[in-house]
Amino acid sequence: MRIYNDQTGKKEEFIPQKPGEVSIYACGPTVYNLIHIGNARPLIIFDAFRSYLEFKGYKVNFVQNFTDIDDKMIKRANEEGITVKEVADKYIEEYFKDAEGLGVKKATYHPKATENIDAIIDIISRLLDKGHAYVSGGDVYFRTKSFKEYGKLSHMPIEDLESGARVEPGELKEDPLDFALWKGYKEGEPFWESPFGKGRPGWHIECSAMANKYLGKTIDIHAGGQDLTFPHHENEIAQSEAANGVPFARYWMHNAYINVDNRKMSKSLGNFFTVREIAEKYGYETIRFFMLSAHYRSPINFSAEILEQSKSALNRLYNCLDNLNFLLKSAKGDTLNLDEEKALNDLQRHEDSFISALDDDFNTADAISVLFEITREINTFVSGKTDISAEYLKSAKALFTKLSGVLNICQSKGEDNLDKRIEELISKRQEARKNRDFKTADEIRDALAAEGIILEDTPQGVKWHRK
Repeated sequence: MRIYNDQTGKKEEFIPQKPGEVSIYACGPTVYNLIHIGNARPLIIFDAFRSYLEFKGYKVNFVQNFTDIDDKMIKRANEEGITVKEVADKYIEEYFKDAEGLGVKKATYHPKATENIDAIIDIISRLLDKGHAYVSGGDVYFRTKSFKEYGKLSHMPIEDLESGARVEPGELKEDPLDFALWKGYKEGEPFWESPFGKGRPGWHIECSAMANKYLGKTIDIHAGGQDLTFPHHENEIAQSEAANGVPFARYWMHNAYINVDNRKMSKSLGNFFTVREIAEKYGYETIRFFMLSAHYRSPINFSAEILEQSKSALNRLYNCLDNLNFLLKSAKGDTLNLDEEKALNDLQRHEDSFISALDDDFNTADAISVLFEITREINTFVSGKTDISAEYLKSAKALFTKLSGVLNICQSKGEDNLDKRIEELISKRQEARKNRDFKTADEIRDALAAEGIILEDTPQGVKWHRK
């Protein structure tokens, strides 16, 4: 398996530190609002990546943090007249609702910054002892130029970084490039006691401390959105390696940006969408499918038209599965004939193509193309046949479900309540037709058509599929 390592700028063979085990740290959201579609891309991509590693037999220790103390959170708490903790608890709960809808599995650990203050204070203290940090005006800053390799992730010359650096009001830095590890106490803000005075952690230090605590001083993979490369991840490297004296992460994976209607997503442009509002219109799984339909390092464009296309494409996959389930209800015989045996052998070859795609820098776009090729071959083989063996149908379904399950798509419907309700309506329609009550039969057909359910009379009975 080869993955693109942003630090080296090339694809590399993935070799974990411990055979059979992988440690991953993925930056999570700042919990002051519902997650937006930009947040959703790394959540979905790296959840699917973790799933693939588990499919390959690895034990994955996956850490995704919550930033639950931050300027934005303090502002939101003041606006809502509640505590910062209440803001965090509220939006963490909402996060898990959206994550579950998106098919994102819970991490091995979901640490919060506020629950790891001791670990944060420890790493800051070590940086102070080694001369990599200093106290100024109640704050603690990292002395950036003390870390000679600063810029090695973003590949930006120190001169360019210096020209873009700035000092915020109230900051007393030795150098504009220095960044805050600890922010001194201000009236009305939450604070913790520390050897360097009352205050709260800076943003960058929390991830270094929690990665160190939960995964060790050197982790296999650090993941996140491209927007975090600089300064967040660059600063994580500097403070972690300055404190510990060993490499922080062996591989760096970043997903590319999302544009909305070919423009950068922004509240000021009015093209800012939460996952919740998009899911209400298109469904959570459509969002997941859309995110996985492009290579994670390619920018993607988000629009209503593309979501409609994603929904239709996902339904084509589901219709194949629905068709297999339908045919299995009346199939007989557990022995494959020669044509079925050849067709299954041809299908099975696609598993190698699917794995090859994901082994090549986790190319989910090509892997999904393989699923459509499997769907096409299944649909072609079963079309017009009335004597397909149960063994072929079960084997074809097992392969389809196994591979789509790696990406956690096409797993949620099968025989769910929606299907049962539709089957009941179809039975009522059949009964009406039997009694020559064609008015009722037509009403049921029209009602289902309005829901996007198309009925088709076949020699095996009535089957249905989604538009």
